[in-house]
Amino acid sequence: MSGNSLSVVELIRVVTRNKDLIIALTKREIVGRYKGSVMGLLWSFFNPVLMLAVYTFVFGVVFKSKWPGGSGSQAEFALTLFSGLIIFNLFSECVTRAPLLIVGNINYVKKLIFPLEILPLVTVGAAFFHFLVSLLVWLFFYIYLFGLPSIESLYLLVIIMPLILLVIGLSWFLSSLGVYLRDVSQIVVILVTILMFMTPLFYATESLPVKYQSLMQMNPLSWLIEEARGVLLWNKTVAWVEWAMQMLYSFIIFLLGYFWFQKTRKGFADVL
Repeated sequence: MSGNSLSVVELIRVVTRNKDLIIALTKREIVGRYKGSVMGLLWSFFNPVLMLAVYTFVFGVVFKSKWPGGSGSQAEFALTLFSGLIIFNLFSECVTRAPLLIVGNINYVKKLIFPLEILPLVTVGAAFFHFLVSLLVWLFFYIYLFGLPSIESLYLLVIIMPLILLVIGLSWFLSSLGVYLRDVSQIVVILVTILMFMTPLFYATESLPVKYQSLMQMNPLSWLIEEARGVLLWNKTVAWVEWAMQMLYSFIIFLLGYFWFQKTRKGFADVL
C-alpha cells in the first residue's frame, strides 16, 4: 500500500491483510495494561464493579438521586448512571490516548512496511474489550436485581456502531496532530473532562431547562447514551432515522480523520 493512499478500499485491504497483527497487538495492549499486577486481567472485572458500588453509594445513598421517569430506586439509578458511563468510557479511553499513539510508537514509524493506520484500531479494540467487561458487570447486577433484560437490549450493539466510527476517525486525527503539536494530549484531557459534564451522564436531558436541551442534543454522545439507556432499561427500540443521521455524521468524521492521517503521515519520521 502507498504510504499516503487515500483509498478507503485500500484501507479495507490493509485491515484485512493485517487482521492477525491487529488482534495480536490488541491482546498485547489488554494484557500489558495489567502486566506485573497480582490480579492481572481480573482488574478489568473488578474496576467496573468498584465503580458501580461507588456510584450507587454516592448518588443513591448520599445524594438520594432519582432518575426522571424511573421507579426511584437506588439500584435503578446506579444502573442508569453506569450504563451511560460505559458508553462514555469507551469514547474517553480512545480519544485521550490517541494523541500519543504515534509519539509512543516511534519504532513503528521507522519501519516503512508497518501500517501505522491500524494503531487506532488496536486502541479501539482494547477499549471495546473493557466496554464488554463493564457491560457484563452491568448485566450481572441487572439480572440479580430485576431479572433478564428485554430483547430490545440487543440493539445496544447497533447503537454503538456510530460511536466506533466516530472514535476511530477522531483517533486518526488526534494521533497525527499529536506528532506535530505535543500539547494536544493535555488539551484533549481537559476537553474530555468538560465533555463529561456536558453529557447526560449524571442527569437526564429532560431535567434541564428547555432552552438548554437543544444545546445538549448537539453533543453526539447525548443521543448515543440516551438510546443505550432506552434499550437497556426501558424496553425501547432504536430511533432509526436519528441512528442513520448519527451513522452519517460519524462516517464523515471517520473519512476526514483517515484522509488527514494519510496526508500528514509522510512527515512523522522527520518530526520524530
